Amino acid sequence: MAADPKDTTVADESTETSEEVVTTEAPAEASAAPARRLSPEELIRGFEADQLKAELPDIYVGDTVRVGVRISEGNKERVQPYEGVVISKRHGGMNETITVRRIFQGIGVERVFMLHSPQVASIKVERRGKVRRAKLFYLRERVGKATRVKQRFDR
Repeated sequence: MAADPKDTTVADESTETSEEVVTTEAPAEASAAPARRLSPEELIRGFEADQLKAELPDIYVGDTVRVGVRISEGNKERVQPYEGVVISKRHGGMNETITVRRIFQGIGVERVFMLHSPQVASIKVERRGKVRRAKLFYLRERVGKATRVKQRFDR
C-alpha cells in the first residue's frame, strides 16, 4: 500500500502541471474569442468600406468634369486628364459610375469611370450644366455647337 500514496502524489503533480497549462492557455483562448470568424459578406462589406473615397465632389448629369486617370507606362505612372460632359450616372455606393463624353478630332468619345476606382486619381467639376433629363444620350446625335449645355450657377 505504500506504493499507492506515491502514485497519488505523482498523479497530483501531473494534475497541477495540467492546471498550469490550462491557466496559460486560457488567456490565449480569451484573446482569440473576440477575433471571431467573419462571414464572406462581412469581409466584402469591410473591404468595400475601406475602398470608398471620402472626398468626391457632387457630380450631376450635364456637368463638365475633368477626370485625372492614372496611366502606367512600363514602371512609370502618370495622371492624364480627361475632360468632357457627364451624360449619365449609374449605380451607387462602391459601384457608382459616370459616363463622360467629349469630342476628340471630330469624333465623339465616351468613357465610363468608376468613381471609387484606384485608376481615377482626381475628379474636378469645371462647370455645372443646366439640364432637364437624367440621361443625355441625345447628345450623341448632335454635332458642333448643338452639343453645348447651358451653364447653371445655383449649385
